[in-house]
Amino acid sequence: MKTAQTFMMVFRYTPNPEYRPTTEEIAQMKEDWGSFIGTIALKEKLESTHQLGFEGKQIAADLSVSEGFVIADKRMVSGNMIVKANSLDEAVEMAKDSPILKMGGTVEVRSIIPMSR
Repeated sequence: MKTAQTFMMVFRYTPNPEYRPTTEEIAQMKEDWGSFIGTIALKEKLESTHQLGFEGKQIAADLSVSEGFVIADKRMVSGNMIVKANSLDEAVEMAKDSPILKMGGTVEVRSIIPMSR
């Protein structure tokens, strides 16, 4: 039997400040995310998940601090999930059910390298 590894799913999307979802759309998004996360948790594959807020600061190499967060290629990171899987391909298959994809977003799946103390 293959030993499970840990992988991180990084969720990105293109923010649209003019878009205001309806109450029904918000409820559907919450339901979709709950189902996605719950399915992975029921399979005992979920390690953790985090949705990122809209407040942040960036610290540069010269220790200067600026307000905000990085938007690269018009996309911002909206959250992440750590999962257990037997392979990168298995983690990718889990990620294909992510609701962020319905929003036109992307999921990046990366292996995690444990840090030794």
